[in-house]
Parts: sequence; C-alpha cells; structure tokens
Amino acid sequence: MDKVIYPEKLKRGDEIRIITPSFSMAKWPKELLDLAIKRFTDMGLVVSFGKHVREFDDFESSSIESRIFDLHEAFGDKSVKGVMCAVGGYNANYLLEGIDWEIIRQNPKFFCGMSDITVLSNAILAKTGLVTYSGPNFRNFGQKMYFDFTLEYFKKLALKSETI
Repeated sequence: MDKVIYPEKLKRGDEIRIITPSFSMAKWPKELLDLAIKRFTDMGLVVSFGKHVREFDDFESSSIESRIFDLHEAFGDKSVKGVMCAVGGYNANYLLEGIDWEIIRQNPKFFCGMSDITVLSNAILAKTGLVTYSGPNFRNFGQKMYFDFTLEYFKKLALKSETI
C-alpha cells in the first residue's frame, strides 16, 4: 500500500449500490427490504442492487463469479458513489483471489459492512489503500426496533455534514 485513500462522503442524490459478498437477499421478507430502502431514500440516497443479490445456492449465497461481478460492477460504475454490503455470512473470503484490486484503487468509494465483510474491508485497505468502514449492513436498516442509534451514527460516518 503506497498511500491511504479516504473516500468521499455521500450526499443527497448519490447512488449507493447494495451487493451480497456473503449471503443472498433471496429469502428477505418484503417488509424488511421496503423499510431499509425507505430509510436510505429518507436520507436522500438512491438505492440500487447488484445483479446477483437474489441468487441462492446451497450455501445461501451466489456463485463466487457472480459476487465478484457485482463487486467489480459497483466499484466500476461511475454513477455509484457508495457500496454497502447487504448482510454478512461466512464465505466472503472465497472472493479474495478473484478480485481485480485495480478496479477498486482506480474508483475509490465509500464501502461499508460488518461481520464476514471484515475480510473484504481488510483486504481492500491492504491491496488498494482505500479506507473502508465497519458499520451496519443494509439488512440492519430493516430493523423495526432499536435502530435510532445506528441511523444517527451511520449518518455521521457516511454523509457529508450538510446532508445530515
């Protein structure tokens, strides 16, 4: 790592792409998904999803190739300003050998997730110098109760101060 890269904070109108480097979103209840999307749109953000977020295999995930495709596409898409992981799991480590680190280095963006996503966050920093954030996954935004604290600090972490 030559230098540390701090991503731009998000602002109103920015697109945030939801990807699934670990578990799939295939079994998510509509109510949870709708609430999570609403909370992002209430912050002024536009939510989009990776092409393969609903694929589902024996490991409750999608293929390694599909997950890498969505990661590369999220970082490579100039209209996407932030990347958030849908949920953790236990198999994000299988992506590491197939990631094109140059795509991430050349397109630094806000990246957030936790749990199994920590392996990606650490690798992104080590391989590209991009600072990532250990914070809520997209699924957490679908929580009905006890979410106020998470939302307050996510805004402080992710959004430009004039957006809050």
